[in-house]
Amino acid sequence: MNLPNKLTLARIAMIPFFVVALTCSADSLKLKILAMAIFLLANFTDVLDGYIARSQNMITDFGKFIDPIADKLLIASGLICLVELGSLKAWIAVFIIGRDFIISGIRLVAANKGVVIGAIKLGKAKTFVQFVMISSLIFDLPQMKMINTILIIICIILTTVSLLEHLRMNKEVLTTIIDNK
Repeated sequence: MNLPNKLTLARIAMIPFFVVALTCSADSLKLKILAMAIFLLANFTDVLDGYIARSQNMITDFGKFIDPIADKLLIASGLICLVELGSLKAWIAVFIIGRDFIISGIRLVAANKGVVIGAIKLGKAKTFVQFVMISSLIFDLPQMKMINTILIIICIILTTVSLLEHLRMNKEVLTTIIDNK
């Protein structure tokens, strides 16, 4: 197993610690800081594993499979915890997570037909805004309310637009799903 894949697995291993720290942090600044530190470290491993894999030509099929799963698990965990803490509406978390399920399903069907559907720039922008939004909502400071609201709105817009773009770009795959070809 190469270093990028080990970093991805480390990111997955950090998720339970992030979830416990965040969900227990309601009255503890120290736990919020710990949750933020774990979240930042996990996101750093994402950037680092991608950089190493591309620059050192260490891209593997396992990495292509597990990296997006690790990303979705981390983001979904953060969103769900923020709902539990009352910092995010449940419908927003469901919408964002649902979009990822839809895209993953399309990718799975496409892969069965020998078609690879890669990430798009809008999707990468959406993921970045999700990271910033979750980071900001971890502390959910009253003086950040307007910024947090703007981040949530931008996240919803990017989630919607990137979903529509994926659907537009992959009409042929969707047609085969609908027509059961």
